[in-house]
Amino acid sequence: MAASRHRRRARITAVAAAAAAVALTTGCDAVNKALDCVQTADSIADSVTDLQQAVENAANDPTQADESLTSIEKDLNKIGDRTDNADVNKAVDNLSKAVDNVRTAIKDGDNTPDITPVTDAAGELTKVCTP
Repeated sequence: MAASRHRRRARITAVAAAAAAVALTTGCDAVNKALDCVQTADSIADSVTDLQQAVENAANDPTQADESLTSIEKDLNKIGDRTDNADVNKAVDNLSKAVDNVRTAIKDGDNTPDITPVTDAAGELTKVCTP
C-alpha cells in the first residue's frame, strides 16, 4: 500500500511539475510578446515624432516624411507578426490605415498633411500594448 501511494504521489508530482513548466513557458511567451509590443510601440512613437517634425520641415526636405512613414510601417509589421491580441491587431490596422492616408496625401501634393489620425492611432496602440 505504501509503495502504491508513493508511486501515485510521484506521478502527481511529475504531472504538477510538467504543468508548471508549461504554464511558466506560456507565461514567459506572453511576457515576451507584451514586451515586444511595448518596445515596438515605443519605436513607433519615436517615428511619429519624427513624422511630425518632417511635416513641419517638409519645405526643406520632403523625403523625411516618407522615411518616417516607412519606419512606422516596418514597426507595424513587427507587431502584427508577433501578436494574436485582437486589440493590438485592431490598433495596428488603424495606424496602418492612417499612415496610408498620410502617404496618399503627400503623393497627391499635400506638403502639410493632417497627421492627427496617425498620432491618435499610435496613442491607442501604446495604450493597448501597455499592461
